[in-house]
Amino acid sequence: MSSPTLVILAAGIGSRYGGFKQIDPVGAHGEIVLDYSLYDAWRAGFSRAVFVTRPELEAPLREHVAAGLEGRLTCDFVCQRLDDMPAGFAAPAARRKPWGTGHATWAARHAVHGPFAVINADDFYGPLSYRRLAEALAKPAAAGVPEYALVGFTLRNTLSEHGTVARGICTADADGYLVEVVERTAIEPAGDGQARCPSADGTGWIALSGEATASMNMWAFEPRLFDDLAGRFAEFLRAHADGERTEFYLPTAVDALLKAGRCRVRVLSTPEPWFGVTYPQDKAGVQAGIRRMVASGAYPDRLW
Repeated sequence: MSSPTLVILAAGIGSRYGGFKQIDPVGAHGEIVLDYSLYDAWRAGFSRAVFVTRPELEAPLREHVAAGLEGRLTCDFVCQRLDDMPAGFAAPAARRKPWGTGHATWAARHAVHGPFAVINADDFYGPLSYRRLAEALAKPAAAGVPEYALVGFTLRNTLSEHGTVARGICTADADGYLVEVVERTAIEPAGDGQARCPSADGTGWIALSGEATASMNMWAFEPRLFDDLAGRFAEFLRAHADGERTEFYLPTAVDALLKAGRCRVRVLSTPEPWFGVTYPQDKAGVQAGIRRMVASGAYPDRLW
């Protein structure tokens, strides 16, 4: 079986960060968060990367990764375009915000032809997480309903001290298969390692366990996913096509496919620390975390 492809969602506009956080250096020698993901993926056996990005970010991203990935991973670049839509739909003239992670994943459909993983460009997931993804992708494809995988993180370890975050909150059965993933927005710490988010009607709060399993968009898929995403995206557009900020989330799409019996998803827990940059103030914590990982020997001082 050919080695898997890593699909990297790198088209976010970074409105809360105040710029393109995907290419903001955090390492001692100018490394970005994505460099550590690519290094871990290469060590885990991935041989190809597909970057889903924006037109204005493609050139600097290409320039940054070219030297480090030469001889390690082959690269392709895909632009997530607002007008890339299922037949019969057109993007509203007022729309400027990308359609979300579900659409970004679907945008890679012409560049992916075998087992693939999906990650966010601005999240640090850790080497063990990539090894578990690679192991899941090495299994033969199921003959019937496809079996995917999700690397799940502990919610309390994925929160920001500087503002709210969105996370897919996961429930698994006794056999370790995903039962439900609910996209929760505006999650904030609630003391004692717990968390909370606003209720749907905005009149109260939903308590969330700090030990809950959170999706950080680290998935293992087969190409059969793309046809199902097209159908789910069409349903989303019928309900939200005129919205200027509504997003088609990948976890929400997978949850709908689960409930329709279109897939199974095994939850792969990981003890790895997670780092991410949602707000400018998060950067110092990410830099400190990476320094600790380098000091421990998990990474060389200079990656490439």
